[in-house]
Formats: sequence, C-alpha cells, structure tokens
Amino acid sequence: MSSGAGRLDVARVRGLFPGLSDGYVHADSPAGALVPESVVRAVSQAMRVPIANRGGVFPSSARAEQLVSAARSAVADLVGGTAQGVVLGANMTTLTYAVARALAKRWRPGDEIVVSRLDHDANVRPWIQLADETGTVVRWAEVDIETGELPDWQYDELITPRTRLVAVTAASNAIGTRPDVAAIAHRAHRVGALVYVDAVHAAPHGLVDRTALGADFVAVSAYKWCGPHVGAVVADPALLAEFWPDKLVPAPDRVPDRYETGTPPFELYAGVAAAVDHLASLCADATGTRRERLATSMAAVSRYEGELFTRLDRTLRAMPHVQVLGLPPNPTPTLSFTVAGLRPRQVAHELARRGVCAWDGDYYARELFDAIGVNETGGAVRLGLLHYNTVADVDHILQTIADLR
Repeated sequence: MSSGAGRLDVARVRGLFPGLSDGYVHADSPAGALVPESVVRAVSQAMRVPIANRGGVFPSSARAEQLVSAARSAVADLVGGTAQGVVLGANMTTLTYAVARALAKRWRPGDEIVVSRLDHDANVRPWIQLADETGTVVRWAEVDIETGELPDWQYDELITPRTRLVAVTAASNAIGTRPDVAAIAHRAHRVGALVYVDAVHAAPHGLVDRTALGADFVAVSAYKWCGPHVGAVVADPALLAEFWPDKLVPAPDRVPDRYETGTPPFELYAGVAAAVDHLASLCADATGTRRERLATSMAAVSRYEGELFTRLDRTLRAMPHVQVLGLPPNPTPTLSFTVAGLRPRQVAHELARRGVCAWDGDYYARELFDAIGVNETGGAVRLGLLHYNTVADVDHILQTIADLR
C-alpha cells in the first residue's frame, strides 16, 4: 500500500504534513484534516504582501480579486462546477443558512421539504427552522439502524408534487454511509424539487461530481480536505441568479457575490486553492487538467483508504467488547463504535493517553444517534482515516482498543 502506478506513495505524502511531527495517530480527520506545508506556505505568503478589498484600481485590490478567482476556480474543479457558480463563505453551516433563507422566500404554507436522519445537523436544522417559519411541511427520510443505510426507495412516498427541496448528504460524517444521491435526486427532479447535497464528508475521500450526483447545490468545507476554515456552496450560476439572499444594499448584486456577506479572509482563499492543488498532486501519475489530476489522485486515495479501512473495520467488528454502529456498503473510511462497560468519553481519553486522536459524542449527527439510541450514553467514538494514515496507525489503534477488554 505504498507505491506503484496509480497508487499512493504514503511515505511521500506524510512528508508533506508538518503536523505529523507531534507523534500522534491522527484518526480525527472527519472533524478537520491536518494541513500540508504547501497550504501553510500559501496562506503565509498571501499575508506577506498588501491585500486590500476588492473593487479598487490599485495592485493590492487586484491581488484580492486574484485570490477570490483562484479559490472559486479550485473549488469548481473539485466538485465539477463552474467558477461563476461558487459561493465562498465562513463555513458550510453559515452558507447553508444563507441559501435556506433565500430559497424559503418562495415557500408557502403546505409546501413540503424532505430531510434525512442520516445528515449532519447543518443540513437539517436550517431547513426545518425555515420550514417552521413559513408553514412548510417537513418529511423525514429514515435510516436503517441495523445497516446504517438510507434506502432511496422510501423517497417514492416522501416526495410529492408539493415538494420544494430535498436535502441529503453524500456521505455520513458519523458512520460513512454513502447514499444513492443520484437516485434520490432523480425522484426529486421529476416533481421540480431542488436538491441540496452536503458533500463535506464525501469530498476528502473521492471525486465529487455535481452533475453525476444530480445536485442543484453542493456544499463543501476546505478544512475537511487539508485546507483552511472556508466553506463553499456550488450551483449553476443561472440557478443562483433566480434567488435573492439577504444582503447589504451597497453589496454587489451579481452572482455569486450577492451570496457572500462581509469582507472575506482573502489569505485563507489562497489556502483553499493550495489545498485543491494538494489533492490533485497526491498521485505522482496524475496528468492533464487539474480536474483530470483530481480524478486520478482521488481514485488512488479511495483505493488506499479503502484497504486501510477494511483492516480497521473487520478487526474491530471481531472484538467481542466492541460494537461498531451500522454496516453500510462502500462507506467512507469512517466508523463509530462503543465499548462495553465504558462511556465514549472514557474510551476517547484512553485512546488519547496512548497517542490516538479520536472524537466522541454525536459529532452533530444528532438525528442519527437519536435514532440508533446511543446519545443517552454519550454517543459513540469515531475513527476517520485520511490519505496520510498508515497500516502502523491502524494497528496501533486496534491494539489500544483491544487492550480495553
């Protein structure tokens, strides 16, 4: 699992991350990935030169324009969109609230939306809060609590001619489930409903294709794929032009700028572009346009992470004192588990004591963990692998958990 045609040279990859020098096993990437030196350098260099706000006629203002343009182009390449349809913002949650408010201006009492129990709360709460304000009916897609799957067939009944929006995740940040988003989107589009896809957890682990997903809106967060804390929502520019988000009067009316409030962190936008370039360069065999290099590199990432995760998942499930939640097919390299006789926080403390970074709680997958029934006892412990993790990391994690017997 180290090198070869179309494969990941993990030794080379690990050398790109100064954060790995702390000696810990970082299995906490679903809450934020480590940052490679190239991203650190890009942000630092951007802060070393004058940057003004956009719209001026002098060089420091032109630099701001260049940073915004580069970040939008990079995100567009990441998800298969166009730069003119990339809305940048503080984070996915903030942007989703903004888009939800814009879309909800057209909702009327009796209209319907569909959300899922599988999703991160950022793709649930904004929609149902706006539904409550507008008299819109909320319908819930349920999770099979044994397998962790989100069956697409249930949307045949959930989606009606009154459906205005379907919000669904491309991958669960808690148990890795990857629903058949395209099948769900097809059902939604038959009645003219819009589809808002949370690809925050999917983007670090495989190539995202907005068109193939059938997504009208795709949301991502750069800090999940080795970038800074910046979010983005990507849509067709013509679709963005149909809605009017809340904005200041002097702020630009053009798309996508009218969705972006306040002066942005231009220096972090330099890191967004650098992070996409990092992903595109992970496979030494990758050639062509950045989108083509992303396709090659993310395929290599998916294969490598899949092999690591199979080792982790199968061994954990064989431990009698461990319960792994769900059993979804083709998950991202992410799982949540509990240990008999110990609360999740105790397990996380023990992992940390042995040099493993792992989260406990519900990780904002509140609806999912309520449905499974683990929130009453503190949720679960989550392990998430990324392209800088190794077999040695996995084996250390497994030995630590085995010792909890």
